[in-house]
Amino acid sequence: MRQGSGQGSGQGKIGPVEMLASGAVERHASGRLTIGTAGQGFTDFTDAVAAFVRDSGIRGGLVTVFCRHTSASLTIQENADPDVQTDLMTALDGFAPRHAGYVHGAEGPDDMPAHIRTLVTDSALTIPLVDGRLALGTWQGIYLIEHRDRPHRREIVLSAIGA
Repeated sequence: MRQGSGQGSGQGKIGPVEMLASGAVERHASGRLTIGTAGQGFTDFTDAVAAFVRDSGIRGGLVTVFCRHTSASLTIQENADPDVQTDLMTALDGFAPRHAGYVHGAEGPDDMPAHIRTLVTDSALTIPLVDGRLALGTWQGIYLIEHRDRPHRREIVLSAIGA
């Protein structure tokens, strides 16, 4: 049960919501992007999503990014220090290691761990659009995470809606 209004209860103060845009949904756009991976790792494709949004003409709304695969996934992560990606891959390797005695193994020892890693990451992301731009933070980028060892061609579907 919540007690109090945040004043004196150890919680921070929550300010008012600043309205960025309001109005009817007037436009939509969809597209497909293919990303060739080199094998396990992160591929930053923020610029491709930003270009899609720019070309759509939508100034305010949402863009959804969807990965059509079960052994690759999406994330928004820090884009300044590549050590973050290295450490995230190390964490995923510890969470879902290869050769862990999985029952599903017909496609190789990297397949079931790839499915588990996709389970704990995302197959879709939704990003707000403000003034025709992705409302990402300063150090955020949009990444495809390839969980398989060998190169793959991954299909990403983009959908933007707004005005």
